[in-house]
Amino acid sequence: MGDGTSIGRVRGLGSSHHGAHHWLTHRFSAISNLVLMSWFIISLLLLGDYSYEAMVEWLSAPVPAVAMMLLAGSLFWHAQMGLQVLIEDYIHEPGSKFGLLTLLNLAAVGGGVFCIFSVATLAFGVSA
Repeated sequence: MGDGTSIGRVRGLGSSHHGAHHWLTHRFSAISNLVLMSWFIISLLLLGDYSYEAMVEWLSAPVPAVAMMLLAGSLFWHAQMGLQVLIEDYIHEPGSKFGLLTLLNLAAVGGGVFCIFSVATLAFGVSA
């Protein structure tokens, strides 16, 4: 393995075997975001009344509640994957990369769980 050329520095290292999977799952999450956001916008336009009581009544039905939970999960997952690629491509120090990826994962999981919990609280009628 030579050190003189760029091919010599990477020869024998092999591939990571996850780049295509990451790319494909990011595209699938984009498609699910498109479908779920279209449903959400159309549902809001058809709803008409945007009061708190109307929203709680709407989210109390099973289909809108589950669709909103899926939308929250899909949005946070898509954002996490996109920002992960950005961090991996542009942050070169291993410690900074690890710290940022850890914070990103905590923020994505925390935000997704909070959204799903909020929708579940409204759907099941639990008062805070």
